[in-house]
Amino acid sequence: MARAVQATIAMVALGGAVAPAWAQGAAGDGTGLQLKPGTTMLQQQLPANVRKQLPVFVSGDDMEGELDGTTVIKGSAELRQHETVLRSDRIEYNRATSDTKAIGHVLVNKLGDRYSGPEMQINLDTHKGYFAQPQFQFLNDGKGDASRLEFLDRTHSVVQDGRYSTCPRDPGKEWLPDWLVRASRIELDRQEDVGTAHWGVLEFKGVPILSAPYLSFPLSDKRKTGALTPTFGLSSQDGFELSVPYYFNLAPNYDATITPTLLTKRGVDFGGEFRYLQPNYSGEVKVGFMPSDKLRDRNRWAYALGHNQTLVHGFAGGGDLGLSLGLNRVGDSNYWRDFPRSITSLTSRLLASGAGLSWSHSGWNFSAGANRWQTLQDPDSVITPPYDQAGFGASYVRENMTWLGVPGWDLGIESSVTRFQRPALAVANLGKSTGDRALLVADLTRRWQTPGWYVQPRARVNLAQYRTDATTGGSKVTASRAIPTLSVDSGLVFERDTSLFGRDYVQTLEPRAFVTWTPYRDQSNMPNYDAGAPDFSLSSLFSENAFTGYDRVSDTRALTLGLSSRLISPATGAEVVRLGVAQRALLADQRVTLPGDAPVTERVGDTLFSARVQWDPLWSIDSNVQYNFKKKESARKTIGGRYTPGPYRVLSAAYRIQRGVSEQLDLGWQWPLAALFGPAPAYQRGQALGPGRWYSVGRLNYSLPDRKVIDLIAGFEYDAGCWIARVVAERLQVNTSNANQRILFQLELNGFGRLGASSLRSLQSNVPRYQYLREEVVKPNRFQQYD
Repeated sequence: MARAVQATIAMVALGGAVAPAWAQGAAGDGTGLQLKPGTTMLQQQLPANVRKQLPVFVSGDDMEGELDGTTVIKGSAELRQHETVLRSDRIEYNRATSDTKAIGHVLVNKLGDRYSGPEMQINLDTHKGYFAQPQFQFLNDGKGDASRLEFLDRTHSVVQDGRYSTCPRDPGKEWLPDWLVRASRIELDRQEDVGTAHWGVLEFKGVPILSAPYLSFPLSDKRKTGALTPTFGLSSQDGFELSVPYYFNLAPNYDATITPTLLTKRGVDFGGEFRYLQPNYSGEVKVGFMPSDKLRDRNRWAYALGHNQTLVHGFAGGGDLGLSLGLNRVGDSNYWRDFPRSITSLTSRLLASGAGLSWSHSGWNFSAGANRWQTLQDPDSVITPPYDQAGFGASYVRENMTWLGVPGWDLGIESSVTRFQRPALAVANLGKSTGDRALLVADLTRRWQTPGWYVQPRARVNLAQYRTDATTGGSKVTASRAIPTLSVDSGLVFERDTSLFGRDYVQTLEPRAFVTWTPYRDQSNMPNYDAGAPDFSLSSLFSENAFTGYDRVSDTRALTLGLSSRLISPATGAEVVRLGVAQRALLADQRVTLPGDAPVTERVGDTLFSARVQWDPLWSIDSNVQYNFKKKESARKTIGGRYTPGPYRVLSAAYRIQRGVSEQLDLGWQWPLAALFGPAPAYQRGQALGPGRWYSVGRLNYSLPDRKVIDLIAGFEYDAGCWIARVVAERLQVNTSNANQRILFQLELNGFGRLGASSLRSLQSNVPRYQYLREEVVKPNRFQQYD
């Protein structure tokens, strides 16, 4: 019999200088404690064969026992074995059987999960045992209590007469969480990180809000198969909405979700999603089907597929041969209006479906594919659909080549052969609906540059041949063109040190001149498959072609002059102020136009003024004005500002006017209401501003001429620490005369799920720079609670 005061002993014999097996593994064959590949983090769990060889360390004020029998530790008793720490007033440990019993103020830390209570018994090898009247807290901040907890093995346990919540527990006070799951039996699976309450009841503020014979909830952010929390809402268009999704964690690299949704005014919509990920391919499939929509008296359906795959690695000695597929289809033209949130990629009125192959080798890029559009028409706003396309292309890029003995030239070649087609009834401004186009665009440029100036000449040639089908039979109509373009872009950069309002800056003055020359070639007998008018911007003013796409090459003979000035902080390099002005002057009339447009004879175009000021990192102002000096009016004007003093605080406002078209005011915000009436609350990284905080959040788009709200998202969020409540009013315009209005309620229980309508998704999609109140920065780690 041996006694020790304040003793610490390892209950294994190491045998001289020979290291234990787990230490040998760590140093040698990699089976022991080691760093994760590519990280600096320790493995939190060891292999099973290593765990069996780990030593047991015990310590306490008083210790007695036999070497191969039972050791009794009293007073500040402690037992440690790798992932388990046991503290108690008294510990009895049998080295031969590994049976361990603790009595009095028992505290267990197992892989970061903490258990406390008056008495516990467990076998350190089998991990079977019990804990009487325990309280527990897990790494995911979940906590609870029970009359008894049975340990079945290392990762499974059963709670009897238990409660579970993520709400905080005040030491020394009765635990009355705002929400909890109560059940006579709760199974805890730490391997899958799933809790299952049998005949469980979910209570909020003492009121039962959900009851089920089988209630599953997560113990971490690990994916798990099971029913997700239902969502519900109220809509003027669809009535009461209730969705009950079920998630299938089929494998680590693919999963599925089935979501039946009840719409009281329409019927039941069955939605599904399947995602997959493999080393050579990945994709996502979404489907939706509603039999017999009561409002439309027809079946409604939709599907979407996205797939990307590497068919051959290093194909023919070059790059990978890749495949991409995208399919988007709906059953009728009203789908985008009736189901704007069902399938994200199907909310547009133009739905693209296509397939393509791609391959690259030695500067060459080759592609082949086809693309087809489904156009969802609205009688109040008819749109001309784009052409369906099929063809192949090749491009070549060679940089820093030597030409005529001068290095530094860049050469680019782009070519394609494409078949265009669309229904004859959809043709607008064209007498022919289908045809072929062969295209070759070659570009040669070089940039001479120093810190104070640059000059970049460019030569381009655009070759195209068209063969257009006749609309009433007969032979095809052919046309071709060869159009050269020359341009020179140049600029100067002047700098000086200056100070403003007591701050030092570097001020720049940057004049820019751009001249381009393209001769006139009649293109009126050629179809227009993809050419369009670009937005008025700096990029369009300093470009050779006045059109986007390839089917029109403008005879632009013009000079564009611009001037900009910036204030730059020498300490940080941040741009504090940017002011700019640019204007294009035609040297000759522009006779090449889009179908139906008149030639451009106005030699001096509109002037673009732009300004951006960010005097302080917290706020910024942007403005752009398109001004016509001859008419003495602005054709288009935008001014906007944003104030972001900290996390979860943003105010934005924008005024946009396009003369004769629209005039709108756009407001967006997310703001803690407490900050409106007092000092700013403290902020900790990765957390909200603290429990008990009200936030106002929303976005408003208002038409000034019509004096009406176009779109509105507005509501409140309340952060109580372990739960968040949201109420959001939503009004979205679906056409010129109708809008869909919804009221969305959502209760988010931290670590459990979200109940109610998907108001969070609505806020994230519509409110500029909205921040989720529960953004997690660092995942919990067992070493955070290591003691």
